[in-house]
Amino acid sequence: MPKHIRLTIEFMYVIIGSLFVALAFNLFLLPNNIASGGVAGISTITKDVFGWEPGIVQWVLNIGFFSMGLFILGKNFGIKSLVGTLVLPFFVLVTSDVTVPTNDSLLGAIFGGMGVGLGLGIVFRGRASTGGVDLGAQVVHKFTKLPLGICIALLDGMIVFTSAIVFSVEEGLYALISLFITSRTIDLVQVGFNTSKNVMIISNREEEVRRALLEDIDRGVTVLKGSGGYTEEDRPVIMCVVQQNEFTKLTRTIKGIDPGAFIVTMNATEVLGEGFKTS
Repeated sequence: MPKHIRLTIEFMYVIIGSLFVALAFNLFLLPNNIASGGVAGISTITKDVFGWEPGIVQWVLNIGFFSMGLFILGKNFGIKSLVGTLVLPFFVLVTSDVTVPTNDSLLGAIFGGMGVGLGLGIVFRGRASTGGVDLGAQVVHKFTKLPLGICIALLDGMIVFTSAIVFSVEEGLYALISLFITSRTIDLVQVGFNTSKNVMIISNREEEVRRALLEDIDRGVTVLKGSGGYTEEDRPVIMCVVQQNEFTKLTRTIKGIDPGAFIVTMNATEVLGEGFKTS
């Protein structure tokens, strides 16, 4: 794919993803006082305490975090991340008058978390970010040497804890639910719903098993060099990745050849290559 077309598509991902995040915020999170971390969570709290417009607060904080990141970390965060930093608060402003579909906090947490996760997952597909607290976490990581994941969790946890004080403990718990759903939805958008199976096979009839996988299952195999931990004898290990609907046929085929074969199966959530996704 030509570079300019790829970049155009990635910019569209950032814009569309930011729109989804803004809609989820205004439809579900803000009306139900759910501050599930991040700059959006801070703007939810300041809206209640000071009456400040969330879109403006997000703009100020995003630009501040982005500038701080450039100054302290000395990194080039990329033009796409800058676009996300600026576009998301804009969409929050222009969608601020949308009709709220529910005033139920649990529904708000669930669907708000799903909407934010969907939007952020799309933005990440565009190899960008919406800036905000993640950049602040990188600054904390630089000075404290704490793992980045811990820094993000600490900052989001402080925001959720503050929401529990400002609103109620119940609303704080709903914020945690929303935060969890957001993270899981991002994973689904990133790797998809289709989970393949990575199968490792150890058999005394390795050549017959290998040929059956190639010819009967019509899947490629990789033969790895291994050795028995007790016997120290060379034991080839066959690795084969199959779709979910091929897994039963694969195990039956292997057991039909060698009932004593040792089979280890692992989920493979992102498989790229011939016979699977190509990009």
